[in-house]
Amino acid sequence: MKIALLGATGRVGSVVLENALQNNHLIYALTRHPEKLDQSSNLVKVKGTVLDQDLLIKTIRNCDAVISCLGTDQNNVLSRSTPYILNSMRFSGVRRIITIGTAGILQSRQEPSLYRFQSSESKRRMTRAAEDHLKAYIMIRESEMEYTVVCPTYLPEGERVGKYRTEENMLPEGGQSISVFDTGDFAYKQLFSDRFIRTRVGICY
Repeated sequence: MKIALLGATGRVGSVVLENALQNNHLIYALTRHPEKLDQSSNLVKVKGTVLDQDLLIKTIRNCDAVISCLGTDQNNVLSRSTPYILNSMRFSGVRRIITIGTAGILQSRQEPSLYRFQSSESKRRMTRAAEDHLKAYIMIRESEMEYTVVCPTYLPEGERVGKYRTEENMLPEGGQSISVFDTGDFAYKQLFSDRFIRTRVGICY
């Protein structure tokens, strides 16, 4: 399989990359810092930013799927880049996309009409990151793409446990954390599953 990977140098992205290379997939990684990635005959490094439409097309063209592990920053690059990503997928005829979101954009269990970050379930005072994730999610949801948005709760480095809980559109009850390793492993596995197509999925221990 040929996979376009965005955010390959990040915590979750590096785990997805590890999985994909171990299973002999061909990875096209668009990154500002290709020097941070190890050399591999199955890894094509594309230096640049996700705000560059031409480079996104170059990265996604001829791939079978896109995995985006992009995070948020002060410049809202996540939501700003989403239209470019979707347009590049359309241009390239790619429909499958797996992204890493946040548990904040899952539905609240206590107040189902609200997202978790808008409800009493959220203990965070700052909502900027969740708002950026939400903008990106809405654009993807309203597209024709076969998407899965993996939404981890508190994300420490942790270790690879291999056992965790998932739930469609909500965080499993009582969920407190999930490691970057189990999150990355789960996201990678969605390439070969249609269980969570066109939905968000909460993940935690």
